[in-house]
Amino acid sequence: MKIILKDNIENLGKRGDIIDVAAGYGRNYLVPRKLALEVTPSNMKMVEMEQKALRKKLEREVKSYQSVIDQLNQASLSFERKSGDKDVIFGSVSTADIKEALDKLGIEVEKKKILLAEPIKRLGNYAVPVKVFHDERAEIKIEVKKEGAEDEEKRPGVSEEKAVEEKEDLKAEDKKEESLEEPEQKKEEVSTEEKGDLAETKQETPETKMGKPEEKQADVPEIKPEEPSEDNTEGDEKG
Repeated sequence: MKIILKDNIENLGKRGDIIDVAAGYGRNYLVPRKLALEVTPSNMKMVEMEQKALRKKLEREVKSYQSVIDQLNQASLSFERKSGDKDVIFGSVSTADIKEALDKLGIEVEKKKILLAEPIKRLGNYAVPVKVFHDERAEIKIEVKKEGAEDEEKRPGVSEEKAVEEKEDLKAEDKKEESLEEPEQKKEEVSTEEKGDLAETKQETPETKMGKPEEKQADVPEIKPEEPSEDNTEGDEKG
């Protein structure tokens, strides 16, 4: 049988749609509950008028739901959980947790419309779809953080300052050591230079020997042969 939907029914259609359903389902459930109206040749004009009115109402509802979609798309939820190895959290983040967090932001959403396949059990970032209006959906950004992560993030700031101070102290100590080492190095350089000069002065090359004037020998008095005295000559002649 053909019916016109007077309300949005999941898995069937939107308000104002004309669809075919089983006769028993239409007559025994949809029509008695005023969720639909049977379409017959006699009431076709009435159905067309009903359809136009329902479509206009639907458009107004879509506009009102658009603000909810925008709110959900801009929402960012953060949950803190204790975690163990491999970022596995103790407990979970469920649809009830997400709904409670949205209520605190002033966004009203039915829990069944939060399309979370299974509870979140690991640290990380997630995008959870939310069914707002029929086929219209939004996505909520969710971050599951390690409990106490904010405190740990603050601590490195202090340790960084200490690290900077330690680096400055180390630089100052290095400069002191360098200033102490420099005079010793200079002394060593001077001593090596002096040693080199001494070595050059001690080692005489053949060229330096040739170039040097011969050293004067100390004046030695000449020993002249004694002249024979007159007395001795006479004695010799007599003999």
